[in-house]
Amino acid sequence: MCRNITGLRGLEPAATPEEIEAAARQYVRKVSGVQSLTDKTRDPFEAAVAEVTAATTRLLAELPPRKQPPTTLPPLRRPEVQARIAAKEAAAKA
Repeated sequence: MCRNITGLRGLEPAATPEEIEAAARQYVRKVSGVQSLTDKTRDPFEAAVAEVTAATTRLLAELPPRKQPPTTLPPLRRPEVQARIAAKEAAAKA
């Protein structure tokens, strides 16, 4: 179902809270079918993201260390994504 969500366990350095929340947001977006938030969807969507983020954080903390790191980088660690985020932030400031 969520083929685009990359593994966060075993990253070096460990997954950041931002990476965990981004994965949770992607998961909730996928299972809910909500792509754009409205006044009616915002609160339940954000509550679900918070719950999935908390559950994922606990899960990653409780699992044993991974023998090998994941084969793919999470999106927030990819240079092209970082460039897109920087461009968006620069445009917002202008």
